[in-house]
Amino acid sequence: MSDELREGCAPSECGTKPACAECSHNHNAQTQPEEPKREPPKVRKVIGVVSGKGGVGKSLVSGELAVMLSRMGYRVGVLDADITGPSIPRMFGMHDKALGDGEYIYPVETPKGVQVMSINLLLENDDTPVIWRGPVIAGAVKQFWEEVKWGELDVMVIDMPPGTGDVPLTVFQSLPVDGVVVVSTPQDLVGMIVRKAVNMAKMMNIPVLGVVENMSYAVCPDCGKRIEIFGKSHIAEEAAALSLPVLAQLPFDPTAAHLCDEGEIETVENPLMADAAAAVAGQLGL
Repeated sequence: MSDELREGCAPSECGTKPACAECSHNHNAQTQPEEPKREPPKVRKVIGVVSGKGGVGKSLVSGELAVMLSRMGYRVGVLDADITGPSIPRMFGMHDKALGDGEYIYPVETPKGVQVMSINLLLENDDTPVIWRGPVIAGAVKQFWEEVKWGELDVMVIDMPPGTGDVPLTVFQSLPVDGVVVVSTPQDLVGMIVRKAVNMAKMMNIPVLGVVENMSYAVCPDCGKRIEIFGKSHIAEEAAALSLPVLAQLPFDPTAAHLCDEGEIETVENPLMADAAAAVAGQLGL
């Protein structure tokens, strides 16, 4: 390489040449466009709904919690962070897709005014699988927070994927989560799983607002007898050991399940979840 290229590297002389060890200019580097500066979402309180394992009805609790908070008069949004298993749009009967303007994506509004964002609102077909690695999924959740035009909300409910992996970690580190609700079922195994979720939240300095036990029992439609299908519940003892309130013990509810399948979760009547929502709102000072 000539001395003049080493010293000056005028663009007219080496603009198409690769950078060399003795040249501080990288002539192959392309200028990256600056990311647009976006205002952070105007959300007063953020609630994460978590579980240490799948299959406990976490999305149902997330959806009903959002519905009950909306009925209390709060402006509510739901961020469906379960990217590979999104079910929130189906529960709310959503068929329209989310639209964007090149800078922001706009959430889809339910009939009762709840703002929702989910990966299924961006996919052409609801049954298209999302086959992404963990960091990509976590990045998508972060985008749902930063690049969605949520407007002004009193509370956002985040339906988290199960476990303590990439996505929960991203949510806890990147979003201003004010508290989490842990969802469990009565099996003994779930006690350990609850403790994992609670301990992760504590390690991330996120307050745990309480525990909801789902599928706690069934009620015989003929005699009204309470049947503990999964055996005797130990949630009271588990919660007491963790110094947490039990927000609700929800029974099997075929009517609610049917309404969710039909996209009518906003018509579900659930006094137990209404009380849980009121307790959560009180803890957060809403």
